[in-house]
Amino acid sequence: MNTTALERFLGVGGVLLAAVLWGTTGTAATLAPQVSAIAIGAVAMGGGGLLQALMAAPRIRKAWPSLRARRPWLLSGAVAVAIYPLAFYGSMRLAGVTIGTVVSIGSAPLLSALIESRLDGLVLGRRWKIGATLGLIGMVLLCLAETGPIAGVGSTSQVLQGVAMGLVAGLTYAFYAWSARRLMQGGIATRAAMGATFGLGGLMLMPVLLLTGAPLLASVGNAAVGLYMALVPMFLGYLGFGFGLARVPASTATTITLFEPVVAALLAVVIVGERLPPLGWAGIVLVIACLVCLSAPRRRRRSKEVGGPKASG
Repeated sequence: MNTTALERFLGVGGVLLAAVLWGTTGTAATLAPQVSAIAIGAVAMGGGGLLQALMAAPRIRKAWPSLRARRPWLLSGAVAVAIYPLAFYGSMRLAGVTIGTVVSIGSAPLLSALIESRLDGLVLGRRWKIGATLGLIGMVLLCLAETGPIAGVGSTSQVLQGVAMGLVAGLTYAFYAWSARRLMQGGIATRAAMGATFGLGGLMLMPVLLLTGAPLLASVGNAAVGLYMALVPMFLGYLGFGFGLARVPASTATTITLFEPVVAALLAVVIVGERLPPLGWAGIVLVIACLVCLSAPRRRRRSKEVGGPKASG
């Protein structure tokens, strides 16, 4: 295996590990039903983001002149980081763990490719269009399954609100991945780029946590859920994601994370007790088929790189 192939293999592995850890978040959140989705999102991404910034502090300090020179990417990425968990956990609370995760994560590769098409000159070929169609049909089938009488997740209105919030989560997820990769392509080390982006996003979430986080301290169980969310999926998961993002394109990374809804769906059925009818499982199969289609390399309209040399961790 040559160096480039090894780098890509390691990058895929880092993102895949992150996807598995992230797939546990919805089920973990259900263990603290007294805590609002906003508070769960704020403690998970806020706490995890600040931990990332703390661990990467020396690298952030060293890279600060370069980060300041790229303020638009840094700030826009941080805003996306702050919005994403609020929409993501809100989607799961309204529409259920399975549909919230699948819509949020399943829409991210499609939106990521559209962002790269508009801003980086990525050509969206026939394979992408087929994958996008499969993914969209899969998400529609999931919506129909979850609003049916077998799933019993909630009212149609709640599910539709959850789907809308999931699309917002997918968009912000795709955008912060793109912004972070642009920082890395500008020569900023992976941990500095991710630490600065998530640290700023975490700071933006602190007022939200102060206003809504009291129930996290109401019981040992609620506090344990909050600590788990911040330390394992958010902190360790995003370390793996940042490692992988430096080695594969943002659209590829977000595509690999489509494994997250599979993990989330299985945990939701086994642990939470959510019931997914055959129509819903068909939707998941189509989303995985979308993953296969979107994982294929795509051409660019311009041959030059969008940034400078590849950053290292």
